[in-house]
Amino acid sequence: MIVGIAGGSGAGKTTFVQRLVDALPPNSTTVLSHDAYYRDLGHLPAEDRARANFDHPDALETDLLVEHINALRQGRAACVPTYDFVAHTRGDTTTRVKPTATVIVEGILLLAHERLRAALDLAVYIDVEDDARLARRLERDIAERGRSLESCVRQWRDTVRPMHDAFVRPSIAHADIIVPHGGHNAAAARTIAAYVVRSG
Repeated sequence: MIVGIAGGSGAGKTTFVQRLVDALPPNSTTVLSHDAYYRDLGHLPAEDRARANFDHPDALETDLLVEHINALRQGRAACVPTYDFVAHTRGDTTTRVKPTATVIVEGILLLAHERLRAALDLAVYIDVEDDARLARRLERDIAERGRSLESCVRQWRDTVRPMHDAFVRPSIAHADIIVPHGGHNAAAARTIAAYVVRSG
């Protein structure tokens, strides 16, 4: 079963995915992140890379992700790109991912892409208020990606929030399940895990 976990930046998707993995049988789950499929910007000067709109669907090589999902569904391994979020470039190596009973795919724009939606068996949207998402994003980007508070706020204002309103939030209409309260909604994770196990 292919399960998609979507929702705005900072909604707690990664936390929810981990809760879901923990609730599923051991060694039964593979996790793919749409973020690994950002296009390589190594051909651009560093300042231009930093100003790129990473929240628009065109920033991601989604067709490659769909190919990898389909390969895993057919029982074949996939070589997933590695991405450097500081340099905004792809690494020289890939990560070989083997097929498992359940494949979880997470990302902000999963449900905004028709071919990607069609590759999912279950579509979940994590619904969190904007203020909470902004706080979580600031904490993550400053601590984990070495960005300044000023650059984070500017990016939120210029691209993250407008793209959320244009592409991410409208995609909630394609969700099979809407999860409130973010990644710490343990009851929702257990419920979805039980459904996945029964359906398998």
